[in-house]
Amino acid sequence: MDNSEKIVYKAYKKGCDYSYTLGAFPTMELIKNKPESVRCVYVHSKYDGSVNIEEVCKEYDIEVRYSDKAINRISTKENCMIVGIFDKFQSELINENNHVLLVNPSDMGNMGTIIRSMLGFGIKDLAIIAPCADIFNPKTVRASMGALFKMRYKIYNSYEEYSKEHGNHDMFPFMLDGDKTLDIMECPKSSLYTLIYGNEATGLPSMFKDVGQSIFIPQSPDVDSLNLPISVGIGCYVFTNINKL
Repeated sequence: MDNSEKIVYKAYKKGCDYSYTLGAFPTMELIKNKPESVRCVYVHSKYDGSVNIEEVCKEYDIEVRYSDKAINRISTKENCMIVGIFDKFQSELINENNHVLLVNPSDMGNMGTIIRSMLGFGIKDLAIIAPCADIFNPKTVRASMGALFKMRYKIYNSYEEYSKEHGNHDMFPFMLDGDKTLDIMECPKSSLYTLIYGNEATGLPSMFKDVGQSIFIPQSPDVDSLNLPISVGIGCYVFTNINKL
């Protein structure tokens, strides 16, 4: 009997050294991209077999378990038919790649959406300043639709700690009072950059005005600000496209 067999899996807690994928699609992304981290996969008796999860698990030598009770105990999502259980993993950022840096993000759904958007625009390195939302919470994993398993991430205690490792990057803090208005035709060009975003409620601290080139995304006066995932998506789209030219 392996160690995972001895564990009675319950609703996720941050202090655990493992987490869950809820649903067939994120579980498939987990298996294909991080098979070494998968402990096992649970399948509900009502699963319709639209994805042949058993065959994929067999290919990667991953145990499949059948327990409606275990899935109901684990999942906070209604009609969850597939649950993947995986060990949390560490990673390092690639210094020669472009980064997104999130300073104290607090919403797990937002973080997952940002990870998915980053991957969509080809940026695979995410730096995070603590305190922050839990990147391994099933809500984050679900919102990322499994994109988390194709990304590299690292959590830092401060911006200074990050900049010591990646000070060769051009820094672009996105702020409501940024000095340069983002324009798709006049976006700053950089061979190596970090796009920096603040907390959902308060944005970036004022000290970031002195970091690199601060950026403002123009918007209608009818709203006070764009939400964080939208802002990150806009920044990633403009910077990745202008720097291809």
